[in-house]
Amino acid sequence: MKIGILGGGQLGRMLLQAAFNYPVELHVLDPDPQAPCAAATPHFKTGSLQDEATVYAFGKQVEVLTIEIENVNVAALKRLQAEGVKVYPQPHVIETIQDKRLQKQFFVQHQIPTAPFVLIDHPSDLHKHANFLPAFMKVGKGGYDGRGVLPLHSPADFAQAFQAPSLLEKAADIHKEISVIVARNEAGEVRAFPPVEMVFDPQLNLVDYLLSPAQLTEEQAAEAQSIACRLIEALDMVGILAVEMFLNRDGSLWVNEVAPRPHNSGHHTIEANYTSQYEQHLRAITNMPLGCTDSRCAAAMVNLLGEAGHYGAVYYRGLKRALARKGVYVHLYGKAETKPGRKMGHVTLIDDDPDSLQANIRYIKEVLKVESRAAVSGNPQE
Repeated sequence: MKIGILGGGQLGRMLLQAAFNYPVELHVLDPDPQAPCAAATPHFKTGSLQDEATVYAFGKQVEVLTIEIENVNVAALKRLQAEGVKVYPQPHVIETIQDKRLQKQFFVQHQIPTAPFVLIDHPSDLHKHANFLPAFMKVGKGGYDGRGVLPLHSPADFAQAFQAPSLLEKAADIHKEISVIVARNEAGEVRAFPPVEMVFDPQLNLVDYLLSPAQLTEEQAAEAQSIACRLIEALDMVGILAVEMFLNRDGSLWVNEVAPRPHNSGHHTIEANYTSQYEQHLRAITNMPLGCTDSRCAAAMVNLLGEAGHYGAVYYRGLKRALARKGVYVHLYGKAETKPGRKMGHVTLIDDDPDSLQANIRYIKEVLKVESRAAVSGNPQE
């Protein structure tokens, strides 16, 4: 079976790795000739993901088309679907999720709990909602990895407002941020992974590390999985869906955002679960039985981000020291160039002892650094 992936980043690279075990041939389209997938498959093509003709021509060569990034041309996907190509997730799902305004309205229409919000068509609309503060302004289209989100504490902050159609979301009284990965195949089978707990870098607004399983009550974990299952069924989606949620201090759960693809909050499943999110996605889009989502053991995942002040050819300082530690699995994404805050890899840590797991998180964050070669001196890996 020929499967096409729109996007050749690290998510596509890990999808390729999972696909080596199956009778499938994966083709990849990405605008960057040095994308992480470029060296991982002979079926790599360079081209725009937003150009309708390029996406359409790429999709005509495969039987199943999927994504590893949402910012793709939906018009081409609709044409391909109409002509018999299986597009998973379906174009209507991608179209809804591409726009956070549509996404939030979908939650309300289908009784999915989420933070109160108002739509903002123009920055001047903000003054009508000054009593809604504190809140977060989120741009409708194009935001990712913490970009396109602006905290608003008082009307004085309105001067920084986005000029594009956005939404204003009531600030939640957050106790924890969690995520549930859920999958659904063509036959309608649905399986959710155990919730994970995400800890964010306050400066970069990116996941610093996550813990699996999340420290929740059985009732909270079951509710989170139920919400994720209801949501993927409401979308009538085939594929894998990451559902990010707030656990508020009053015990309520609110869906924050969703991603219709493999996700940063599911990287740990490669080592820590019976089925990885990547294998599960392949099973879903090829209509195979979904795999067991249970955890094998407790785990953590630490993101490897480019260090502040480092640009250019990448060097991983402390890699040998990290690899010498028991239960450490390093995943580097094959990106040749680093820059501050860029996702360059991740480390999965396996350990059933919570104290030891936390100690290993601190150790990895201390010893393993993503730097530029220009800054290396001496023997950085000792």
